[in-house]
Amino acid sequence: MAEKLFSQEDRNIIIAAIQAAERETSGEIQVHIENHCSEDVMDRAAEVFETLKMHQTKYRNAVLFYLAVEDHRFAILGDGGINHVVPSDFWENIKDIMLGEFKKRRFTEGLRIGIEMCGLQLKAHFPFEQKGDVNELPDEISFG
Repeated sequence: MAEKLFSQEDRNIIIAAIQAAERETSGEIQVHIENHCSEDVMDRAAEVFETLKMHQTKYRNAVLFYLAVEDHRFAILGDGGINHVVPSDFWENIKDIMLGEFKKRRFTEGLRIGIEMCGLQLKAHFPFEQKGDVNELPDEISFG
């Protein structure tokens, strides 16, 4: 189900949004989609975050968009570096906007908007470094 929810065109839109955001920042964004989440969604997102080695970025500025599609649950998890500099309600504001799109069954659009909003904050606090900046994590969507 998780892999079938997004067509190749949808995946390309999401990956393009990640790549566009990351061109402006040293931050990293990943999307992980699976069918079920049998535990607290933030706990599961933290497990995935660690499994994907997102906590190993240079500035601790990686962000995970986690979706459990059949359970209709999702989370956004930022590492310590980004959490330290964004407003306390930042992630909830993004989630609210994404949820509005998800309720209309516009999952790709919800992710695209969330990624763009996240990218703007990453750009503001962690601008792209002209010298030596590398893409530390893959841009592809991962599936569980």
